[in-house]
Amino acid sequence: MMLLILVGVLAFIAIGGAGYALVGGESSQTKGLKRMQAATSPAAKSERSRTPQDAAANRRKQILQNLKAVEQQQRKKTVTLEGRLNQAGLNPNVRTFWIISGVLAIILSLGAFAVSHNPLIGLGVGFAGGLGLPRWVLGFLGKRRLKKFTADFPNATDIIVRGIKSGLPVNDCLKVIARESPEPLAGEFKKLVEGLSMGQSVEEALDKLHGRMPTSEVRFFSIVLSIQQKTGGNLAEALGNLSVVLRARKLMVEKIKAMSGEAVASAAIIASLPPGIMMLVSLTTPNYMAPMIADPRGHIMLMIGAFWMACGVFVMRKMINFKF
Repeated sequence: MMLLILVGVLAFIAIGGAGYALVGGESSQTKGLKRMQAATSPAAKSERSRTPQDAAANRRKQILQNLKAVEQQQRKKTVTLEGRLNQAGLNPNVRTFWIISGVLAIILSLGAFAVSHNPLIGLGVGFAGGLGLPRWVLGFLGKRRLKKFTADFPNATDIIVRGIKSGLPVNDCLKVIARESPEPLAGEFKKLVEGLSMGQSVEEALDKLHGRMPTSEVRFFSIVLSIQQKTGGNLAEALGNLSVVLRARKLMVEKIKAMSGEAVASAAIIASLPPGIMMLVSLTTPNYMAPMIADPRGHIMLMIGAFWMACGVFVMRKMINFKF
């Protein structure tokens, strides 16, 4: 009895499977034709042709978005007095700077009053010397330090490129720069490495580096690293191209300075002629210049002449001041 039931079940399964294969199921040939039609349809062709283009377009769009974000983060900010002290490589103590400026103003005021016996002249000299002279010295030191940093920066980029190609991580390359490069490059990269070691992100550390050294070269460097961190890519190739651009930029700056040297010398000679001639005339024939100094009308004429001379110097400076 059990044998008959088992034979009946097997017969039912065999008949049902044969009927599904002949009526309900699709043949492998039919399925193959459908797959071929789907693969050769115009929609599939256009989809396959659009895929690489869409990927490249999406990557370009992502890079542009990241570039805009980095540009907004590193937009030129107002440099504070503490930032200018950092740029000059001095102790960033604003209180000490103001104390030195005050003492210098008092000394200059007393000296001018002792010479001229005029309190207004003493106050004017003290105010101009105490407020302007320290800032001028600070700006001079900052520009000189920035110039040294910019001159050695392409070599630092080459060190990173060679280190990455040899298998070193970026942080180790930065440590090599901080250890073996000349100042002020070594000191600034040492601060960068210390910031990264303390847990700062790459963007934050580079933003602080750009704050201490607000040059276009540092800005380009930080943009390349920030975009590579977000979008990926060959960092060695990107930094190698940046190094070539920085060296070409340096050559262009030197060429422009050489071509504008004549204009700079002419402006310096023209600006120094009036006060130089006045001093020579005062030394050779003091009586000739005495009315100009003693008479109040001479004072007015000197003030007007100094104003127009300052305007001329300002215009000439704008004409020969090339920004890179």
